[in-house]
Amino acid sequence: MSCWKKRQKRSSSEDLARKQQSRKVFKENGKQMGMDSDPDLHFLMVGGMLTKVRSHSWQKNRFYRLQEDCKTVWHESNKIFKRKNTFSVNDIESVRDGRRSEAFSKHIDPSEEDRCFSIVFKGRKKVLDLMADNQEDASQWVKGLEKIMSNMRNLSRTQQSEHWIIDCMHKADKNKDNKMNLKELKRFLRHVNIEVDDVYAEELFKKCDHSNSGHLEDEEIKTFYELLTHREEIDVIYAKYAETDGQLSARDLLNFLLNEQREKASMSDALRLIEKYEMDETVKQNKHMSKDGFQMYLQHEDCDLLNPACKNVYQDMTQPLNHYYISSSHNTYLTKDQLKGPSSTEAYIRALMKSCRCVELDCWDGPDGEPVIYHGYTLTSKILFRDAIEAIKDYAFKTSDYPVILSLENHCSVDQQKVMAQHIMSILGDALVSQPLGDFVPSNFPSPEELKGKFLIKGKRLNKLDAAFSNNNTVLEDTVSEEDEAAEQEAGQSTPKKNSKIKLASVLSDIVVYCKSVHFNGFEHATEKLEFYEMSSFKESKAFSLAENSATSFIHHNMDKLSRIYPGGSRTDSSNYNPVPMWNAGCQIVALNFQTPQKEMHLNQGRFLPNGMCGYILKPEFQRDPTSEFDPNDLTDGPWLRRKILHIMVISAQQLPKLNVDKKTSIVDPFVRVEVHGVQVDNASKETHYITNNGFNPMWNERFQFHIYVPELALLRLVVEDYDAASANDLIGQYCLPLNCIQNGYRHVPLLNKNGDVISSAGLFVHIMLLDPPE
Repeated sequence: MSCWKKRQKRSSSEDLARKQQSRKVFKENGKQMGMDSDPDLHFLMVGGMLTKVRSHSWQKNRFYRLQEDCKTVWHESNKIFKRKNTFSVNDIESVRDGRRSEAFSKHIDPSEEDRCFSIVFKGRKKVLDLMADNQEDASQWVKGLEKIMSNMRNLSRTQQSEHWIIDCMHKADKNKDNKMNLKELKRFLRHVNIEVDDVYAEELFKKCDHSNSGHLEDEEIKTFYELLTHREEIDVIYAKYAETDGQLSARDLLNFLLNEQREKASMSDALRLIEKYEMDETVKQNKHMSKDGFQMYLQHEDCDLLNPACKNVYQDMTQPLNHYYISSSHNTYLTKDQLKGPSSTEAYIRALMKSCRCVELDCWDGPDGEPVIYHGYTLTSKILFRDAIEAIKDYAFKTSDYPVILSLENHCSVDQQKVMAQHIMSILGDALVSQPLGDFVPSNFPSPEELKGKFLIKGKRLNKLDAAFSNNNTVLEDTVSEEDEAAEQEAGQSTPKKNSKIKLASVLSDIVVYCKSVHFNGFEHATEKLEFYEMSSFKESKAFSLAENSATSFIHHNMDKLSRIYPGGSRTDSSNYNPVPMWNAGCQIVALNFQTPQKEMHLNQGRFLPNGMCGYILKPEFQRDPTSEFDPNDLTDGPWLRRKILHIMVISAQQLPKLNVDKKTSIVDPFVRVEVHGVQVDNASKETHYITNNGFNPMWNERFQFHIYVPELALLRLVVEDYDAASANDLIGQYCLPLNCIQNGYRHVPLLNKNGDVISSAGLFVHIMLLDPPE
């Protein structure tokens, strides 16, 4: 008998019971997110027919609806062997209304704009383009999904943990009777990434089965939950400071804040925390904090490793542009490798939404007089230059107001260069910086603050900038692609090959203002002959050679001018170089392949995590002061030597994700690696032991110590991996941030996956101290 016929034979009473259970689960989950009576949530729960669009000819009607857990969307599928026809709201990066995707813009008429919306997933999963029957339904789908995403993001760490555990309980409850027998308990433990032997599982079950009924329900499940989530390490901390009748008084809490957390706190701060986190009204009235309230406080963002003072824009943004590290992308248009990978406007959107402030456009002649973007002489797909500029305009300032640099790699004929210039000027409009700011020839860069909401073009220019203030239109040079020039110079050619030269259209030349691309002919030549706005790009091998052999000169060069570093052409897999030595040399535009989620991108994300994640980080004073003699490879005494000792105890982890979700018995064996990245003498790495078969609540309690010489350039990276004796360890999660942005004391650390997205409910618990060395 088919599965469908079996379902048809279910008794009406069983069907009714299941529907009642679904409504109960829905209400429970909706209430947890504060949305149990929300009309948009109910609309998604009912669901409806949507048209899935892949091309002009592939457009299929599918039924979509939100499941009872309030975080999983189910959809129809005609594929007989399709293993999964659901996706989690946690996997959605954004929901966009209108025809903003490539598929929509190519295959759907503009008159259908109001019916279209796209679901963009985290990582490399394809965009889901959907059309509703009418504008109202499309708007409600977008509104409802965005509301759920917002609520899930705003859950506290405690709420996320509870939500995750309850979800795992529902998955383990196969017959949906809201009870848990021993077999279901074992299944649940595997769901939460912990493997226990049968004897322990039976002991745990019997301890909770007060009714001796052979299953757990209601208060028994609550008891089981409390036993499972009990944090022994927090008990120890609480007991140490709770000196007032076994509870934490306001005075005790202040003592903890001052001595353990090293915060500049007062009694009013302690009372504020009690008011905010203590749930027991009687305890709160006594101005005390219970163990539950203390645990809730420790799990809140107030106790994150990242200092709250660094979360918003806090740095001076009025310095010249070249005084900042600038988050920068290479081959921004690619979503995979640079030999045959797809090119996509979506890649620009993703980079900009991560606050990337410098994107690259490889421009070539296209059909019908329209320039295209792709990786030349390869099998990568092509996108229209015009579409890329439109996408950049729409998303440039969604996450940061500070200026975006468009780095042009120009391979186009003069005629198509004119088309490029026309698209840039017409699409970007007043946001394009096409003239120097002010009434006089500038002698220095404007600041990010002055350039808010503006676009700068980086590329070739036919004359000096003073031509913008005079009638001097003398053409000084022909031009070639900047990266072609760099490659030829590295091969020992003092000037580019004649056949590589192309003419430059004056209309495109004129909109290059503060980022004029020029040859690099040595630091002395740059100092004597080049204007501040004349900048060079360096292939990684050249840049690393300069950083190693002429570091101080490189740093001084970057005090006056901008430098752009890009990956070598041999990186056909779009891998990345280590950006840290380039930042140590004061380079601003350290361009990386954003589409390749590896360690180098984790470091980049950590570098630009503070200052409101705006894409600009002010360089240390010793990289901006002309009198500085800082050399990251040969440290002498100077203001950069601010020695610190980093003490870190890796205590525990919570709710690490299963890596092999398809294998039910797969449990991780986690260990933690603590890395410091900075100047060469500061680079270090230490590891804990691994813990077998426990990703739910592993505990290490291992202490490490690091000596740091230049803390202003140092990054701390915490990595959790799954130990494997037979093959390479798999990444479970990681977190990276500048050393000068950490908070001392007991801190919870959110974990990010390899793509840089937060892993819901997972985290590390550490004790950290960054102290001056003893005299």
